[in-house]
Amino acid sequence: VVIVNPSTPVGPNDIKPTETGRIITRFLNDQMPAYLDTGLNLVDVDDVAEGHILAAEKGRIGEKYILGNRNMTLREILETLAALTGKRAPRGKIPYGVALGIAYVNEFFSGTLLGREPGVPVEGVRMAGKVMFFDASKAVRELGLPQTPVEEALERAIRWFRDHGYVKKA
Repeated sequence: VVIVNPSTPVGPNDIKPTETGRIITRFLNDQMPAYLDTGLNLVDVDDVAEGHILAAEKGRIGEKYILGNRNMTLREILETLAALTGKRAPRGKIPYGVALGIAYVNEFFSGTLLGREPGVPVEGVRMAGKVMFFDASKAVRELGLPQTPVEEALERAIRWFRDHGYVKKA
């Protein structure tokens, strides 16, 4: 058995969207007035797919490989989205406890009372309570995991979300 652990894939075809895709769509729809002090390791979704194939072909039995690329704070991610779109990144940082309280209230009203998906999910805030930085150098070194620039992956995600109706028209 060879195990792969993708970090946080970004790119096109995020249909649900994932929590990371929701960060992007909320940013694009001007629904992110502030940010949490957290971080993620972003990786191009196509690099993750390639990493699975490379692990099957080159991975050592019994080994685990992190399929990741670049560690970025949420603030850095939002600033990168701003640079790619011309929109302004949120400047205010919200304390974790306040964000969690807002999430519980939002989930109760939106989810329980109105039957809609909450804009601020409790699980998303809980996940943000942990900085998720990783080192993918083993997968790069042993498998040849590609390291597409995160800006390219974010740009493709932005284009896909816009083209598929996830962004409200101005």
